[in-house]
Order: sequence, then structure tokens, then C-alpha cells
Amino acid sequence: MSVISINVEIVLGVLALFLNSYLGIIMFWQNKKSWTNKFFALLAFFIDIYIIVNFISLHPIPNTPEAQLFWIRMVMFICSFIGPTVFLLVYTFPKEKFFLKKKYSIILLFLFLTSSFSSITNLVFKSITYPNGQPIPIPGAGIPFFFLDFIGLFILSFIILIIKYFKSVGKDKKQIFWFLAGIIITFSIMGITTVISVVIFKTSSAVFLGPLATVILMIFIAYAIVKYELFNIKVIGTQLLVGLLSGVLISKLVFFQSYSVLIIDSITFLIVLFFGYLLVGSVRKEVHQKEELAILANNLEKANLRLQELDQQKTEFLSIASHQLRTPLTIIRGYIELIGDGAYGKVNKKMKETLKNMDESNDRLLTLVEEFLDITRIEQGRTKFTFEDKSINDLISSVVKELSMKPEFSVKKLKIVWKPEKNIDKIVMDEEKIRHVVFNFLDNSIKYSDKGTIKVSVEKEDNGYNVKIKDQGFGFNKEDEVNFFQKFYRGKNVQGTNVNGTGLGIYVCKRFIEKHGGHVWAHSEGLGKGSEFGFWIPGVKVVEKGE
Repeated sequence: MSVISINVEIVLGVLALFLNSYLGIIMFWQNKKSWTNKFFALLAFFIDIYIIVNFISLHPIPNTPEAQLFWIRMVMFICSFIGPTVFLLVYTFPKEKFFLKKKYSIILLFLFLTSSFSSITNLVFKSITYPNGQPIPIPGAGIPFFFLDFIGLFILSFIILIIKYFKSVGKDKKQIFWFLAGIIITFSIMGITTVISVVIFKTSSAVFLGPLATVILMIFIAYAIVKYELFNIKVIGTQLLVGLLSGVLISKLVFFQSYSVLIIDSITFLIVLFFGYLLVGSVRKEVHQKEELAILANNLEKANLRLQELDQQKTEFLSIASHQLRTPLTIIRGYIELIGDGAYGKVNKKMKETLKNMDESNDRLLTLVEEFLDITRIEQGRTKFTFEDKSINDLISSVVKELSMKPEFSVKKLKIVWKPEKNIDKIVMDEEKIRHVVFNFLDNSIKYSDKGTIKVSVEKEDNGYNVKIKDQGFGFNKEDEVNFFQKFYRGKNVQGTNVNGTGLGIYVCKRFIEKHGGHVWAHSEGLGKGSEFGFWIPGVKVVEKGE
């Protein structure tokens, strides 16, 4: 064999040695308590020993028949460890714990002892010949025991793999397929090149391919890493790249041709080692940060789900509580009216004033309960919409007339300017819901205005209709403008003006308009400069009658 061929064998063997060792160490350190990881690391160790001993058997020193026969027997001795280790790995994977019945343990131990003992004696290979210049060991009487251990255990491992494959589901099934398929294929090739080719076909020309077959194992494991994230592929990939470069440079150092080349390669090796260390550290840091972000994202998702559950529970509670409150409040209103009408005796002026205050407070509570019920119906999808052609002019006129009769309106000496739009008559809408919105917007303008004029207008725009209510009241700032239509939000400058406000009314209005396919807005030039509330709805129905 030429020097170049030997050098190629050494380089490829060193690379395979590095890959096996690296993955074995990584697997073990990832989970020291896992027997699957332990058996994998042990397998990597035996493969490394096999690679070294196999190379020595092909190029023994001294190159004598006795020395070569000794090292060939050592190869078979190492193979006697590999068979049971593969079986134990397949038997355990992917569990962490290991348990093997006593009788099976005894059988496995017997096979191992007989094959390992026979492999270093004349029982497996009794001598060696050199037909055509190739070393061919002559099998002994104990070769069947070795086949039973090495080949038999591989066949048994394959059967166990098939059984596990059909019994498992999902991720475990795919892991078993790719992870163990690599092991079976790799060691099947090793068995063919090391045992079958020598014993049956009487040739050793393929023996050097045995160690190189372990690369197949690495490819399958790498695929499992990428596909199912058994390890962190970025860190491992970076380390493998740096390791491979270092291995190639070390090989060049071993086979240097001159001292000048040795110096250049040594400097290159140190530079690669230094920057490789920095690169691996940087990738580790990036991966660590991504893992922390993934944990935070997972925690955030769980917290969000919990908040959604709590929000649903809150909605259900509000629905139940509101229904329970509405009935007694309605009864109270009825009794107040009966007392006021004199059904229970004469009512003097002072009592009438008290009854009036009670009635107003009761009405406010009923309004609040209705708002809660509106919210719960919307959030639970129980709000019913009935879309019909209705006159928007008549609707607004009705609201203006009703609110103009409020005592608060006359006390403040406010003026509502409203002129029906002749070019707009009927539009498709849920009259009850749109009336609720107009009433709420106009009522707020009255509440938060001490004087001046309130202008109400409707106009056609962009295949829909704008309704605007503009006053000369308190106004608000930009922060309020952004947050107005959120639940329970009230403008900071009006929180002490109307203590009975909840911030729920305009939120309900927003949801009603959105269900019409429209949008709402609130605008003000600033504090004390009045405000404008309005909405736009399309001229056609956009949702079904029920949510």
C-alpha cells in the first residue's frame, strides 16, 4: 500500500475518531443519569478503540505475520464489546432508566465472555495466510460463537427496533427510525467489512472501510439533531466545524514536508484554534439567549392563557351578577313609583324629593347593570343583531328630543343644533344598537359641557355614513384620545366631574359599531376646547343576524 493511501487512511480515521469521541462526550454530559446516553457514550468509546486497533492491524509494527494476527484478534476482541453495547443501547432507547431481567443478563454475559475469550485465541482465527499479498486470517472452531455474539445481537437489536417503531407514536417514532437506523446501517457495514468479507469471502481489502462506516452513524444522528432537536444543532455544528478544521491542520502537521511548512501550518492551527474558541463562545451565548427567550415566551404564553381564562371567568361572573342585580333593582323601581303615586298613603313634598333621588340612583344602577350585561353578551357572542332599512334622521331626532328634556340640559342652558339630512333617508342598521350609540355620545356631550352648543350631523362618505356629535365642553388631551374606547377608561380631566361614570358606555358603543363593520373616533383640540365623538358605518349589512 502506498504512503499516500496510508496517509488518507490516517486522516479519515482521525476525523471519524474525532466525530465519535465528540458526540459520545456531548451525549454523556447532556444527561449523565440517562442510561441511553451512557450506552451511546460507551459505544462511541468502543468504536474509537476499534478504529485505532483496526488501523494497526492493517499496518502492524513490526510487519510480521505473528504481529498482524495478534492485532486482527484484537479487532475481533473489540467487536465482541460492540455487539452487546449496541443491543443495550437499542433495548434502552429512548428511556433514561435501564432494567434487564436476570436471565437475559446471564445470556448476554455468556455470549460476551465466550466471544471475547475465543477472539484472542486460536478458536476464532488460528493462523494467517497471504494469497495475492493480502492478509487472510484462517477461521478456527470458535468462529460460530463470535457470529452469535456480533451478528446475532445485531439481528436481535433490529427486531427490537422494529417492535419499538410500530409501538411508538409521534416524535418518539421518528427518533427511533432515524437515530437507530444509523446505528444498524453503520454496524452492519462494519460487520460485513470486518467479519463476513474476511471469513466468508477470504479478502481483507475492505477492512479499512469499517471505521469509515461510522461516518454514516454521524450523518443519521446529525439529521435527528436538526429534525427533532435532540441537541443544540448550532453549537454542535460550530464545534464540529472548528474540530474538523483543527483535525485537518493537525494531520498536516504530522505529515509536514519541510520546517517552513511546519511553522506556517502551526501558526495557522493556532489562529484557527483561537478564533474557533471565540466563535463557539459567541454561538453558545446566542443559543443561551434564545433558550432564555423561548422560556420567557413559553411562560408568557401560559400567563396569557391564564389571563384569558380569568377574563372568561370574569365575564361569566359579571353576567350572573348583573342578572341577579337587575331583578331586585327593577322591583325597587316599581315600589318607588307606587309610593310616589300614593298607593301606600299620602306623600308630602319632602318625601317626593327623597323618592326622586332614590329613583335617580336606582336608574343609574340599572344603567350600570345594563352596560355590564351588554359587555358580557358581546364577549360571549350572545349579542343579537337585526339589520333593517331604518331612517337615521328619525333615530337621531328621537334621541335629541329625549335628551333635550333632561333637567340637566335646561339648567346648563345648552343648545343642540340638529338638522336632518334630506339626501339621506334609510340605511341598513340595527336600530336599537345605533340608537344606543347616538344616545351615549350625545348624553356624554351634555354631561361634560357647562355651556355652548352641541352640533349633531350625519353625512354620506366612502360608501357609508358618518354621524358626528361636536360640543364646546371640557375637551381632552392626546392620551385620552388614544385610550377612550378601552374598558373602564375615563378621561383624566372629567374623573371628578361625573362620579357615576364607569368608562363602559363608549366601549360598548365601539363594539356595536365594529359589529356593523364600522369604526368610532374621538377628537379634541385640547383641554377646554370641546370634543367630537363620531362613528362611520357602511351602507350595507356586513354581519349576520346573530353572532
